Order: sequence, then structure tokens, then C-alpha cells
Amino acid sequence: MPNDQWGPYKTPEDQPQRPASDIPQGQGNSHEQNPHATQYPQQPQDQQPGRGQYAPNPCGYDPYTPQQVGHPRPRVSFPTAVRLFFKNYAVFNGRASRSEFWWVVLLNILVGAVLGGINGGMGGSTTNPSTLYSVLSLVWELATLVPRIALGVRRLHDTNRSGFNLFWALLPVVGWIVLLVFYCQSSHPDAWRRYDNGTLPVEE
Repeated sequence: MPNDQWGPYKTPEDQPQRPASDIPQGQGNSHEQNPHATQYPQQPQDQQPGRGQYAPNPCGYDPYTPQQVGHPRPRVSFPTAVRLFFKNYAVFNGRASRSEFWWVVLLNILVGAVLGGINGGMGGSTTNPSTLYSVLSLVWELATLVPRIALGVRRLHDTNRSGFNLFWALLPVVGWIVLLVFYCQSSHPDAWRRYDNGTLPVEE
């Protein structure tokens, strides 16, 4: 089919130009603001992030930084330490501060004193304890065995030592003194790099 039926090709110079007054309002410059469009607040130029930078996180924290990693374990009160002792029942990862550990030691001493009073009230003695004392002592020992081991491991972790040091307890007297020295030491600043992994103990 010949192309002549479509007429000669007209260059932009040959095509008639529409006067600016004939262009409907709102169809002119595409950069002009549409009064009916949704308006969005614009950040000032001096506050906009530059190239290679990221806008600040509106949540107020870095999502790529674990919230419990890299900071010391808190100093806690006696009630908080007891609560954490049971909430972190079988958590062997992470660390435990000195206050978390020694408040629980005090708890065991108090429980032992109460059970000793019950034993004395029931007519028992150290060599011949009462049945009630024996039962209650067994229940307490079994109920707290796992969390006591877990707490001891986490306290060793906090001093930047492996939890296998707990086996010092199998060596009478000398091993107990070694563990006592370890448990009394302050938190090591680099301990979190080795032991803050997996399921970490809660802090409250």
C-alpha cells in the first residue's frame, strides 16, 4: 500500500502550534503542582540524608544489633534475682552477674535454715532427720538442680571462662576454693563475644 495516502510527513516546524491560551488549565507544565493531588511533607534539604547515608530508623534502635548482646548483665535486687533464677531455668548460654548469682546463694541458705527449723521442730537431728525434712529437702534439691547448674555456668561465662570449670566442684576443698574465687570475680568486658549466642537469659 503506498504511503502517499497518509499524506506527506510534516516536520515539527510545519505542524501548527496551539496557542498557550488554548491549552486547558492543569495540562501545562507537568512540574506544576496539582491542587487535587495528595500533598506529602517534604524534608528540608539540609536534613535529607546524603549519598551513601541512611535515614535514621524511626523505631529508635538499630535493627541489626541484638538487644541483649554486648552489654553487662544488670545488677539486681534479691527478689529480681530469685525471679530470674527460675525464669532462666535451663538457659546455659549467656552470662550472669555477681548479684544474680550471690542472691541465689543466699536464697539456698535461707531455705536450708527454714528446713533445719522444721527438722528441729519435728524432733529430728543432723544424724537422724525427720521424714518431713528429708522429703522437703529432696524436693527442693531436685527442683533447683538444673537452674543452679545453669546459673553457675553463666556466672563462669561472665568471667570469660568456660562452663566446664564447674567440674572443679568434684575436687573437694581445693576445687571449691577455685570456684569460689571464680564466682567472686567481676564481669569480663569481652565475655559477651564468646558466650552471648543462642538463647540468652532474660533480664527482667
